[in-house]
Amino acid sequence: MAINTEFIDFIIPIETIRKKYPGGWEQCLLDHAPLLGGRVWHDDYLFRDGSMNPMDMQNLVEEWESMGFTSTVEVNGKKHWVDFCVHDMMGGVTLPCDWIVETKFGRVAHINDPEPQVVKHLPPRDLEEEPRANGRMRISK
Repeated sequence: MAINTEFIDFIIPIETIRKKYPGGWEQCLLDHAPLLGGRVWHDDYLFRDGSMNPMDMQNLVEEWESMGFTSTVEVNGKKHWVDFCVHDMMGGVTLPCDWIVETKFGRVAHINDPEPQVVKHLPPRDLEEEPRANGRMRISK
């Protein structure tokens, strides 16, 4: 499955979160619960957070680095993403990243995903519901 992208995306494999996030995947979901369905979503392989400006994205990168995640490594004189990557809706992945593939319509999928053309959005978005106080659509199902 692929995930939708918008503005500036912070994308990390869920398997990496399971290994490195303090408390694992379950704790990551708890920590991000207020943001799920707003600026945070995932499929079976990738977790996505995001921002609308580079400064906020830099803060996200630094927050995940402070938890022990590796942002980049130099390969043959060029920086490459390691544990996570940053994706820009206008230009794609901002540095080479060997675990992500870009699919149609600005979507991305994990390289090991058997169905990279199928979009999966967890939690699902129900656009028929009334907006919440913060202007985001309520998530249901």
